[in-house]
Amino acid sequence: MFSGVSGILNRGQKLRGTVVLMRKNVLDFNNIADIGTGNLGGVIGTGLNVIGSTVDGLTAFLGHSVALQLISATKADENGKGKVGKDTFLEGIIASLPTLGAGESAFNIHFEWDDSMGIPGAFYIKNYMQVEFFLKSLTLEDVPNHGTIRFVCNSWVYNSKLYKSPRIFFSNKTYLPSETPSPLVKYREEELKILRGDGKGERKEYERIYDYDVYNDLGNPDHGENHARPILGGSSTHPYPRRGRTGRYPSRKDPNCEKPGEVYVPRDENFGHLKSSDFLTYGIKSLTQFVLPAFESAFDMNFTPNEFDNFQDVRDLFEGGIKLPLDVISTISPLPVIKELFRTDGEQCLKFPPPHIIQVSKSAWMTDEEFAREMLAGVNPCVIRGLQEFPPKSNLDPTIYGDHTSKITPEVLELDGCTLDEALASGRLFILDYHDIFMPYLRKINQTNAKAYATRTILFLKENGTLKPLAIELSLPHPDGDKSGAVSQVILPAKEGVESTIWLLAKAYVVVNDSCYHQLMSHWLNTHAVIEPFVIATHRQLSALHPIYKLLTPHYRDTMNINALARNALINADGIIERTFLPNKYSVEMSSAVYKNWVFPDQALPADLIKRNVAVKDSSAPHGLRLLIEDYPYAVDGLEIWAAIKTWVKDYVSLYYATDNDVKNDSELQHWWKEAVEVGHGDLKDKPWWPKLQTLEELIETCSIIIWTASALHAAVNFGQYPYGGFILNRPTMSRRLLPEKGTAEYDEMVKSHQKAYLRTITPKLQALIDLSVIEILSRHASDEVYLGERENPHWTSDERALQEFEKFGSKLAEIEAKLAKKNSDANLRNRIGPVELPYTLLHHKSEEGLTFRGIPNSISI
Repeated sequence: MFSGVSGILNRGQKLRGTVVLMRKNVLDFNNIADIGTGNLGGVIGTGLNVIGSTVDGLTAFLGHSVALQLISATKADENGKGKVGKDTFLEGIIASLPTLGAGESAFNIHFEWDDSMGIPGAFYIKNYMQVEFFLKSLTLEDVPNHGTIRFVCNSWVYNSKLYKSPRIFFSNKTYLPSETPSPLVKYREEELKILRGDGKGERKEYERIYDYDVYNDLGNPDHGENHARPILGGSSTHPYPRRGRTGRYPSRKDPNCEKPGEVYVPRDENFGHLKSSDFLTYGIKSLTQFVLPAFESAFDMNFTPNEFDNFQDVRDLFEGGIKLPLDVISTISPLPVIKELFRTDGEQCLKFPPPHIIQVSKSAWMTDEEFAREMLAGVNPCVIRGLQEFPPKSNLDPTIYGDHTSKITPEVLELDGCTLDEALASGRLFILDYHDIFMPYLRKINQTNAKAYATRTILFLKENGTLKPLAIELSLPHPDGDKSGAVSQVILPAKEGVESTIWLLAKAYVVVNDSCYHQLMSHWLNTHAVIEPFVIATHRQLSALHPIYKLLTPHYRDTMNINALARNALINADGIIERTFLPNKYSVEMSSAVYKNWVFPDQALPADLIKRNVAVKDSSAPHGLRLLIEDYPYAVDGLEIWAAIKTWVKDYVSLYYATDNDVKNDSELQHWWKEAVEVGHGDLKDKPWWPKLQTLEELIETCSIIIWTASALHAAVNFGQYPYGGFILNRPTMSRRLLPEKGTAEYDEMVKSHQKAYLRTITPKLQALIDLSVIEILSRHASDEVYLGERENPHWTSDERALQEFEKFGSKLAEIEAKLAKKNSDANLRNRIGPVELPYTLLHHKSEEGLTFRGIPNSISI
């Protein structure tokens, strides 16, 4: 069919190549308004029409539309740079290629190239069209004296006039800076300089510049004082990791704050328009722009009351659905992200999928055993710590806050025959302590519609390996002022009468603290926010040819993109988090207070477990640690994954660094680490605990922490959100009143109905619907997710040694998954299943699409 086109080209002796690219807007949800109106023409009707096998479908690419120039890695010109070949244009489309993915098209290309030009190591590409495309790869076949050369690109290419110099891509070779072929050295340096930019001006969509800024775009002071938020980062008052710089215009009322709006991320960080994971990401946009206003409209019209009357009302969200007005349905039902929530039998009902926690038992979530088990195997299993002194003490400054020592006394603790000293000495007492985190903000929080406590929960490790809650302390700021300490009451377990309702409410106050800490600190701060500076530093300082770049970048996929979306819709002023979580306008500010005590080396799982006094070093134990709670699913499974990650990193890094001096003498590596610490995490740069990155072991540990944080830690605290929190009774996100006092109408109500008392205290219906809608999206896996032990492109490196080590890593993860599955069938390990009969699978590394309660993606992509 293309013989006429082929005959035009006088090929002679040429290098044959294949270029794979994707047209723009395979799934482009930027045009969200079109989705909201049901008009999908704007979504799929634009971009390059290159799918198909007709000559007409190729017209955009024929003529002089896309040109490539090979660059030599072995032959230099008079300036010492690799020789550059002639412009060569794409030819006919390849009708079939077994390796093509959805939306991808392959094109022939033939380069004039002879022995005098040496071996190609890079290429320039110029796009003369007005529309951008996504370049996947170039493969050169039968290169003399070499064979196949592959270039893995994965980058958007815009019109060449938008770039100051042609876009360059390097082959999948791996070189330390000192080992780079001399003809490629200047190209390597120039590309990094382009990626760093000049730190000036507003960033444009087509740019690929990586730079740093503080979090000065969460508020909107132009809309009034209530929408202003403190700047996070750049001060000792509100320290914070840096985020990607956008250079947007400042607000009128505060020139130090950026105006809100569309958030720039480097274009290649936003390539998810081609993926179904971006469908999920932009689903949050559709929620904020269409679904939430529709919900609010329904409640404003009193179509549905904003209170659940009993627990069955909550279960009806999954069993029968909520009827909504027809105009609400017509507004939001066309949205692809929400359409699965609607019944298709003609009734206008919103119906959520049943969360895993109530799929077997409707009421097991209420048990004390499940309440405690979720501290070890739930969505926030990384806060509980061993108690080493009694009573628990506070780290709040006594000159500011007075005495905050716990009021819990030994006499009230039911220790199954142990004395307090025996329980402490044997490591059987544990605490979930949110006192110091919430107390400094509690006076301000309780002046809003929210009403909450700062909580401490004491637990005892029973002989059967489960935890028993012994007491919950509920504390409020002293009415006489902060220096007077706290007013506290101690609530004890009870199974009957009004005391059992008070105990149920006390557990709810604990879970509200836990839910907020989970979302803002364990999830957002400790994974999303702390990783972004490493993403930026890696692209600014490590060449695509660098071995550590190739090791780390799969674990950055989509992170800047999802973080930008969060700043725009989730953690911003009056965003979803502020609307539905207890701290309201203080939400992200509280995470800044926690960041003050963030310690990079302690993000390694073994260090974290030791620091929390839930493990001790023991050379005879697996992984050199003995867990004080042997049946601690997150720790047990996590240590297996951590060890596999660290072994892979060690095996890979050792291929390129033989000695400590190799690490010290790597200029790019040293610049990378210096910038990540001193700029990316600049507010903590003077902390003595930062690794100096002068040894091979420090490099291995550092890379292992980054990969662990971006993959397994994020999976552990993210993909259980809907399975556990989709049932709002189990994980409420706000509390609206304090414990009723005797003699009040609220107390009488509590005596009559524990269900109504509970529901009037926790998250109301509208906020519950918002919570469920968001976490249902956040807990899903995309169809094209790339999991730990996988790579998006099997040719990510040409180094066969590295590929072999990576294959071993994947095999090890498969072994671990089989091992963990067996543990879940062991009836003696009660914390792995629990009363709700939900096996702990969050750290099983593979998953199918959807709500699966398992799977470790490579990166923080949702």
